[in-house]
Amino acid sequence: MATYQIGVDEAGKGPVLGPMVAAAVRADEADLPDGIDDSKRLSESTRESIATQLRESPAVAVGVGVVTTDEIDDPETDMNSLTVAAQVRALSDVAEDGDHAIVDAGDVSESRFARRVADGVAKSGIDIDVTAEHGADESNRLAGAASVVAKVERDSRIAALDEEYDADIGSGYPSDPTTREFLAAYVDATGEVPPCARRSWSTCEELLTAAEQSGLDDF
Repeated sequence: MATYQIGVDEAGKGPVLGPMVAAAVRADEADLPDGIDDSKRLSESTRESIATQLRESPAVAVGVGVVTTDEIDDPETDMNSLTVAAQVRALSDVAEDGDHAIVDAGDVSESRFARRVADGVAKSGIDIDVTAEHGADESNRLAGAASVVAKVERDSRIAALDEEYDADIGSGYPSDPTTREFLAAYVDATGEVPPCARRSWSTCEELLTAAEQSGLDDF
């Protein structure tokens, strides 16, 4: 069985609001706190407790990589490339030459995704081996720890947006009625989507098209 020094995962691929956040956790598995699992299987309070323990442990190094809404809206890129970029940024914070990282694969081809991540880290002068697996956050505790940190970090950024807009923006996912209500109200008031929104997402495009049509009808 392979020995890994780092686990990597990301949160926030699908939301219409906020960034995508990747996290890398470098540690000996024996130094990880109990209760680690895929972040989606854990309660909010458990995730926050585990993330705090990871960040406060002197035996654990945590790196974070953020992809902004502007980067996501860039027509010259795609989500696979952005997922690579997020993971590379997180890894580059903590990786050391000779490390072996396990990352949650963001591509149908695990080997291709692993190669792209390793090549990206190499550009910062760090030589590591990378193994990519689908569902790594469920099968490996280091990757699970990274999924928890990434989720908690993204949630904290969404909570900050609540304060910035003085509104409940919800989870940021298109299926969340609170998120859709926030976006609709913002577009109705301003004619635009907020800067925290992924304008290229169909949810935003539909709202903007509806607002434009309403304006034409009024005219």
